[in-house]
Amino acid sequence: PTTVQPASNHRPNACCFCWCCCCSCSWNEDRERAWRASRETKLETIPNCEACGSPTPEEVQGWAQSFDKLMKSPAGRNVFRQFLRTEYSEENMLFWLACEELKTECNKHTIDEKARMIYEDYISILSPKEVSLDSRVREVINRKMQEPSSHTFDDAQLQIYTLMHRDSYPRFLNSAIYKSLLQSVSHSSSES
Repeated sequence: PTTVQPASNHRPNACCFCWCCCCSCSWNEDRERAWRASRETKLETIPNCEACGSPTPEEVQGWAQSFDKLMKSPAGRNVFRQFLRTEYSEENMLFWLACEELKTECNKHTIDEKARMIYEDYISILSPKEVSLDSRVREVINRKMQEPSSHTFDDAQLQIYTLMHRDSYPRFLNSAIYKSLLQSVSHSSSES
């Protein structure tokens, strides 16, 4: 068992070998320095947008009927992500996408690595892309990170999905981004 010392400026000895930044030991300081140095590289692996074709007018109209339809459509996720970027909340979509990708993994080593990257990028209080989660969900994640699985972040992913649905989605439907896309696809289909 490891012991966790309270945070202080004076650190007489390293207190643990934890990865989760729950203490202020020197091992975590080294880990944080390495994490910050590799941060740029990690973010480069996240595609700017998913590969997809142009949405049909019916597809774009369907996004207004259901948040699920929007999120199941690669083109819809791209447009919604563009909108979230204008609201400085793109990390919600990036986290959701990272969780979806994690669920497709079968290799234990890859799951461990991806889970730790997701934790560092979106859950850790040190992350500039930290998503907003309640304390109960954070506690569940911290317990599950002892033995990460492809479903470690399911509760958090659902909470972020619900947040995007209730908070961002109604504003998205009233945004200039969505309205202009709807108008342009309707216009181009009427010309055909």
